[in-house]
Amino acid sequence: MALPGPLNRYLLLMAQEHLEFRLPEIKSLLSLFGGQFISNQGTYGKSPFWILSIPSEEIARNLMKRTVCAKSIFELWGHGRSSEELYSSLRSYPVEKMVPFLHSDSTYKIKIHTFNKTLTQEEKVKRIDALEFLPFEGKVNLKKPQHIFSLLEDYGLDPNCIPENPHNVYFGRWIADGQRELIESYSIKKRHFIGNTSMDAGLSFIMANHGKVKENDIVFDPFVGTGGLLIASAHFGAYVYGTDIDYNTVHGLAPYGIRESTRRTGSQKEIPKGMEKCPESHVPVSLSYHLSDMFFDLLNFAAETLVLGGRLVYWLPVYTPEYIEEMVPSHPCLKLISNCEQKLSSHTSRRLITMEKVKKFKLPAGNSPSAAASRVSLFPELVIEDLPAFMGIVFSGYWRLPGNSFPFVLEGCDCGHEGRD
Repeated sequence: MALPGPLNRYLLLMAQEHLEFRLPEIKSLLSLFGGQFISNQGTYGKSPFWILSIPSEEIARNLMKRTVCAKSIFELWGHGRSSEELYSSLRSYPVEKMVPFLHSDSTYKIKIHTFNKTLTQEEKVKRIDALEFLPFEGKVNLKKPQHIFSLLEDYGLDPNCIPENPHNVYFGRWIADGQRELIESYSIKKRHFIGNTSMDAGLSFIMANHGKVKENDIVFDPFVGTGGLLIASAHFGAYVYGTDIDYNTVHGLAPYGIRESTRRTGSQKEIPKGMEKCPESHVPVSLSYHLSDMFFDLLNFAAETLVLGGRLVYWLPVYTPEYIEEMVPSHPCLKLISNCEQKLSSHTSRRLITMEKVKKFKLPAGNSPSAAASRVSLFPELVIEDLPAFMGIVFSGYWRLPGNSFPFVLEGCDCGHEGRD
């Protein structure tokens, strides 16, 4: 089976975790590094094997320096639905692309990877011997080879019905591994202090990748909690800071629970003129904060502060039996990029929403009370539903001030079922 196409073909070996989050993460990262998601593969679903066309090996390596959803990437030399098809595909692969990695001065080894089936050592050796028609001239080095090649076999997704022969077989040159180890090295189990709602490390890195956080961005978490999202963003080279209304949580004292009510600073009394700024020692009173108001403020804030192309990522909690797509808050300045579901129970879930700024934000002229009051009706397309009190906010892009443009990423927290971090 020949592999047509002007771009090099690569095989991604995906992790079988957070399945709905994988495709948006890969698309976002390819966009971040100047690539584009191109594939003839019809569906991605639950399969761990994805075939992509990527402009260069450099982009492929950069992708793997960030992704936590992919395990490895390979330069794909051959692919078939049987061993015979694979061998035919390999014979059709241009020899000039193989030679730089197979010459006599090189060392190599071949690894066998199977999904949903375990092979004996004898079966593995038999598969390696069958590849002797390839022009390998170098020496085998199992400990420190210069080049690693992999034969990968896909036996489907049903562990209770494993076929005798694989559905698909792939062969390629290993390029790089992903960043799955970050999930363990930044595990909340290793942190000195966590709240009972701290964000899982894997999801923190996924949110940062969906938001396209990059080096020298400024990351602001308006619901910082115990700081999980800031840790992930800082790892990718961003400058980070955050705020939280809960003093105890920020200072590592008693954690709060998922029943924590939504609040904001403020007073029902009219603030005297000239008292807008309070002394540093002042502890402002708080008011109840309706979630529809919170979403309204946050989406408008994102639309106002991001430059075109900046991103907003947030968690949207839903009651599954009543969920419809129209429940996702919308804004005329923001375009929906992805909507990924994480199931929490048989009837609840939360959805990771990624939006991108596509239109400039405009305020009404003047600072009169009438102008301020009209702010609510500025965006008739802004749709917000009343939602349970757990969500997280992430913004990414640039904060533009009069006469200046600063790199700016606003990355928020999960204050919900699994965390307000």
